[in-house]
Amino acid sequence: MKYLIKKPDTFLNTLNEDINAILQKSFDNLFPEYIFHQELKGMAMPVDVKEYDNKYCVKVELPGIDKENINVDINKSYIKIEANKEIEKQEEDKTHKYHKSEFRYGNYSRTLYFPYEIDIEKSTADLKKGILEINLPKLYEENKETKKLEIND
Repeated sequence: MKYLIKKPDTFLNTLNEDINAILQKSFDNLFPEYIFHQELKGMAMPVDVKEYDNKYCVKVELPGIDKENINVDINKSYIKIEANKEIEKQEEDKTHKYHKSEFRYGNYSRTLYFPYEIDIEKSTADLKKGILEINLPKLYEENKETKKLEIND
């Protein structure tokens, strides 16, 4: 019995990338606050990205993936998250057969870009119950205060 392995359809990935590029070109001028750019390679993993005054918090859904199979690379302006979920090795068992298998196996990859530089040395990552939480402190905090500027003669 062979397992049904779902892999991303390259046609749909290419189409998605083309549509994303067109939308970014069209709307970046209208909505400059749309600054969180991302790249998808392999299968996409769901993410939540929150911005605070002093940090970014990224949560990534990676059910069934051990930390040994997760790689996070951090640069001052982006993070790249890669994961690999391998097919569970099972001996040939003639007592059952699959009617449906919707588990996804293979390589997952996601790159997220940030508008403010990240403090690489203070960044942390924790994996709990299939959720990878990455805390990325900003190198500097946004200054939300305003100051009246005196005009000299």
